[in-house]
Amino acid sequence: MAKYSIKDLEHLSGIKAHTLRIWEQRYSLIDPKRSDTNIRFYSQSDLKLILNVSLLKANGHKISKIAKMSNEEMFEAVLSVTDNGSDFSDQIYALTLSMIDLDEQRFEKIISSNTLKFGFESTMLNIIYPFLSKIGIMWMTDAINPAQEHFISHLIRQKLIVAIDGQYATLETGAKRCMLFLPEGELHEISLLFANYLMRSRKHKTAYLGQNMPFNDLKMAFNLYKPNYLMTIITTRNPNISPQAYLENLSTEFPDIPILVSGSQVIGQDLNVSDNVILVANPKHLISFIEGSID
Repeated sequence: MAKYSIKDLEHLSGIKAHTLRIWEQRYSLIDPKRSDTNIRFYSQSDLKLILNVSLLKANGHKISKIAKMSNEEMFEAVLSVTDNGSDFSDQIYALTLSMIDLDEQRFEKIISSNTLKFGFESTMLNIIYPFLSKIGIMWMTDAINPAQEHFISHLIRQKLIVAIDGQYATLETGAKRCMLFLPEGELHEISLLFANYLMRSRKHKTAYLGQNMPFNDLKMAFNLYKPNYLMTIITTRNPNISPQAYLENLSTEFPDIPILVSGSQVIGQDLNVSDNVILVANPKHLISFIEGSID
């Protein structure tokens, strides 16, 4: 069973620990348990409750009224907010709850409704990406377990693959060509899949090599495809090779084309990169590069 401190609840919900303690005393909103060593902790049900309360309070519900709601009434109120609201933060909260509950139907409804309202690209940029950042925080604080993270990542990956398939079109002969890959040992491909989608939606040709690509195989594929640029993402700390060394190797092997690189092991790490290595801080930066390279 997952256990959370009051600081965890504060961090994940945005509600100050002091306020949570007041709500405990005044409304008996949550009931902390105690460990064998008498340390207070909260359950996953408490976390879900506080996330719901935070969402409702942000949408004008008074805490005194929320505290009197039954579980069914709160559930209906939350559904009403997330189904009818256009605030991206509301949708991120709803996705968080669907992940905690392993609720695929709720996930599908959130993504489908927002894609209809805003389009797939905007849904990715304004809802999915901030949500993934939130997952990263939850992972570091042990607020979610691997099964929950795998569940939601798999669903997002499925959506991306369907969206990429929908971008198929006969491209002009002079279309830019990009080869996308992840280095050996790198398995987190959601950002790379989204990059593939962004390129294809802007009529670039892509060769998607995917995860865990050995360097020698990359060189062979490069000689076959002859891309105009490469893209890779480094998010996993690899004890066998440093990002600095890997980027130097890429630049030496492919000196005549731009090499786009992103990921937490690269961005903000004060690496020394060659002129043809372009650090991509976020998807909007990537979009600027793609659109600027069409002509």
